[in-house]
Amino acid sequence: MIEKVTIGGISQYILIQTEKPGSPILLFLHGGPSMPIPGVSSRNLDYILFTNTKQLVKHYTLVYWDQRATGKTYSKTTPVESVRLEQYIEDAHELTAYLLERYNQPQLHLIGYSWGTVIGLSLIQRYSQLYYSYIAFAQIIDWVENDKLCYEWLFRESNQKKDRKTLKQLKQISEPPYRNGLKEWGALRRLLLRYNSMIHKADRNSPTAFWGIKMMFKSKDYSILDIYNSLYRGFLLSFNENMIKDINTLSFFRIEPKVDIPILFIHGREDKHVWPAPVLHYFDLLNAPQGKTFLWSEKSSHIFHPDDARTNEQRILQFLDEIQ
Repeated sequence: MIEKVTIGGISQYILIQTEKPGSPILLFLHGGPSMPIPGVSSRNLDYILFTNTKQLVKHYTLVYWDQRATGKTYSKTTPVESVRLEQYIEDAHELTAYLLERYNQPQLHLIGYSWGTVIGLSLIQRYSQLYYSYIAFAQIIDWVENDKLCYEWLFRESNQKKDRKTLKQLKQISEPPYRNGLKEWGALRRLLLRYNSMIHKADRNSPTAFWGIKMMFKSKDYSILDIYNSLYRGFLLSFNENMIKDINTLSFFRIEPKVDIPILFIHGREDKHVWPAPVLHYFDLLNAPQGKTFLWSEKSSHIFHPDDARTNEQRILQFLDEIQ
């Protein structure tokens, strides 16, 4: 069921799926910004880039959300000044309150992926009373530190391959941080895409960087315009000048590393897009009285291998069962 709800003063779209009405809520926070998978286009999908859902939907109410400035929520009337990190967090907070009131539940479970983990970790630190648990796939801890790790990896890889074109481009954009607009950061991301930072070729069933885009094209709920708005218009709107400043000052190391609910981190062992070193450091520092767990997905980079996605679904079910 797809719904249009008013969140943060604008119309936003959510997809709700369950085979068990009245079951606990799992709210998914997609990556990006402006890469709405999983989102409204994920109706009836099992694999959603980092986990499967065929078993989850039998026991839980799954809620997917196309965030501000992307997917079906994209609108040319959305004020650019509203597309800020703080607004994303408050949108998610407002959506949480809406879901809890609608389903008459005291709390829900939160699952974030990549960019969605920025929103997710912020939410549980501010509003822990609204959440049973938090599961983070490819948790981002410090945006600039991650960009630096990506830059250094690209430099090593291109130097080893004697790729003079990429080396020249890296020298032109210089090392992060990139606080002066989209041009330099966008150039780094294009080079990462060229070097398959999101993909690990474990075997012939490994994903490609375009699996998420293929999901949108196959969706009966997305038009070509929705896809264009996600990949182009929404991308430009999401990475406006102020938003770039927001994410370049983002570091959870600057906030007391403490969470009051059970937390599970799952990371691709081969992830070269969101590097594991910062989250491992954060995990060591984290004070989590209700329990913390870190697990690897051995065949995966940033987009998870289908085998790991199946395993991750079982991990989610076990984690949630243990804290019920």
